[in-house]
Order: sequence, then structure tokens, then C-alpha cells
Amino acid sequence: MNDIVEKNISGLTIKIERMTCIASENCIAVAPDLFEFDDEQICSFKENTVGIQQDVIIEACSVCPVNALIVYDEEGIQKVPKM
Repeated sequence: MNDIVEKNISGLTIKIERMTCIASENCIAVAPDLFEFDDEQICSFKENTVGIQQDVIIEACSVCPVNALIVYDEEGIQKVPKM
């Protein structure tokens, strides 16, 4: 699997930096319909992520203690982590 996994959801682009993930589970606690752990205990996207609200995505990615989750809006502006 790639070191960076990317998915477009609800008008946002979310990137998971797999090598940075420490499996804190914070993202899953906030957005269990969006994230799960894979076989390597690394954050990954659930298969069906339709209808997840942007504010939930941003909050779930914001709580990552190591900034392994990066979010860009439709214009390519980075929303998480805050610059």
C-alpha cells in the first residue's frame, strides 16, 4: 500500500500519511463512519463514506495528535492541520 492514501469526500480531499499514523484512534472516535484501522493497525478509509458532513471530517482530522490526516477544500486550501 502507498505511504499516502487520498480520498475525495463531500467536497474535501483527505490524505492519510500512513507512515505518520500512531493509531491513537482519535479520528475513529469522532468519525467512525469515515475511518477504521486496517490489518496493520493504521488509519484507513471505510469503503462507504457517502454523506459524511464536512465539519465532521474536519473535526476528525483535527484531533490527530501527529497530523497524519491532511484536509484540503475544493480550492486546494489546506484546512487541517492549520497552517
